[in-house]
Amino acid sequence: MTLLTSDAKGVFVIAVTPFTDTGAIDAASVDSMVDFYFDKGANGLTILGMMGEAPKLTLAESVEVTRLTLARAEDRPVIVGVSAPGLAAIGELTARVMDLGASGVMVAPPGSLKTDEQIVTYYSNVVETIGTDVPLVLQDFPLTTGVHISPRTLTQIFDANPSIVMLKHEDWPGLQKISDLRKAEAEGHRHVSILCGNGGVFLPEEMRRGADGAMTGFGYPEMMVDVCRLSAAGQLDAAQDVFDCYLPLARYEQQPGAGLAVRKYVLAKRGAIASAAQRKPGASLSQAATAEVEHLIARQTAKLAGLK
Repeated sequence: MTLLTSDAKGVFVIAVTPFTDTGAIDAASVDSMVDFYFDKGANGLTILGMMGEAPKLTLAESVEVTRLTLARAEDRPVIVGVSAPGLAAIGELTARVMDLGASGVMVAPPGSLKTDEQIVTYYSNVVETIGTDVPLVLQDFPLTTGVHISPRTLTQIFDANPSIVMLKHEDWPGLQKISDLRKAEAEGHRHVSILCGNGGVFLPEEMRRGADGAMTGFGYPEMMVDVCRLSAAGQLDAAQDVFDCYLPLARYEQQPGAGLAVRKYVLAKRGAIASAAQRKPGASLSQAATAEVEHLIARQTAKLAGLK
């Protein structure tokens, strides 16, 4: 497997973790899911993220999901989320997945970090724990972690730790942060790839601000692929037109507590996974919500046909 670098661009889909209706890992659906994401144009995958239900897995299960994904992905890049409350757990899982052939790992800051100094020290400790030879993605998701990292602090962390090659940007509002980081780079600070999350709902603006692509999930990953491709080619209006067709469903999927149920329903409907089940505790769609999703998909399909 090729190691992740700061030149990474495009779409690294945050993959779901497929389960059977009884809550067991569905190995066959891991295969079909990996095929689906790459068939839709993904440049890479990120597994065991927050929307991958990672906290519900045992260490052995996390390793097994990684093994299955890497086997199906062959030589295409796969990043593994290894966030945990303690450094020992991060170090153990990192060693296991890198031995299997992962391209890098992703770590979000624990909510206990309150000051810039604590945040800087934490990521230095992470790098020391996993080794400077392991490509690291810093996940900046303050809406979930409660940890707010300023552009100045991020730049300080990047400059001090060359093995941090990517920022998963999920601040909200966070467009100015992208601009500030690119300005710092233009002034001589180290380049780090910026891939953006938040379900892709700000992707056209993020690309205009200088992002390198998307690292998030959505039931229609081809939307992110097309928006990134068109934006990179300078076809900004065309990228916006494509995005606008998908926005109502992307917005619906952003509902806290219900978003993963929507995403898994759509992926199951499209044949990417066999079951929309989440491991307990996890929400499922009501009859009314299912009807709303189907309505949005129908309208989306009609709008896309109008672009052709």
